[in-house]
Amino acid sequence: MATKISNFLIIVSLLILFFIFYPVTKEEAKYQINKIIVKEEELIPPNKDFAIIIPKIRAVAPIIENVDPYNKNKFLPALKKGVAHAKGTSLPDEFGNVYLFAHSTDAFYNVGRYNAVFYLIGKLEKDDEIKIYFNNIEYYYRVMEKKVVNANDSDYLTQETNEKILTLQTCYPPGTTLKRLVVIAKLDK
Repeated sequence: MATKISNFLIIVSLLILFFIFYPVTKEEAKYQINKIIVKEEELIPPNKDFAIIIPKIRAVAPIIENVDPYNKNKFLPALKKGVAHAKGTSLPDEFGNVYLFAHSTDAFYNVGRYNAVFYLIGKLEKDDEIKIYFNNIEYYYRVMEKKVVNANDSDYLTQETNEKILTLQTCYPPGTTLKRLVVIAKLDK
């Protein structure tokens, strides 16, 4: 009897771990496969009103405009649909900082509830390309830097600039809210 219970608990534990880490594992597996098998197919944006494509990690998602990054009741539903554009930050056709965030979760066990589009932005390196579609115009950005910052560091959200900058932000490590991974890119003219 004790063996059956212990076997049952092991199986249940493994299933729980599988469901918790499935989104991260799936994205990592896709990334590794795509590195081996070079795909010639073009990535198509879900719309040209406001969307993002990151070719290196094959990320494609709609962007939900003007989402309050400080209000969980506003940003959590948006993150289920795609990438959120932080309310009060610039838009691609303006000078300033276009701030986009995705995969914000309150606990590791909620990872599967949110869009996994930014799980792999940590793979981005200097000069990698990011495409933003806005009002039927394609904007090309090049990664300048990436860094891990404290979860309460909002300097990147509020930074002023007279350039056209794109900031991508996600939780780090994936599935936690311990820190933030920030990728900063500049409009490539």
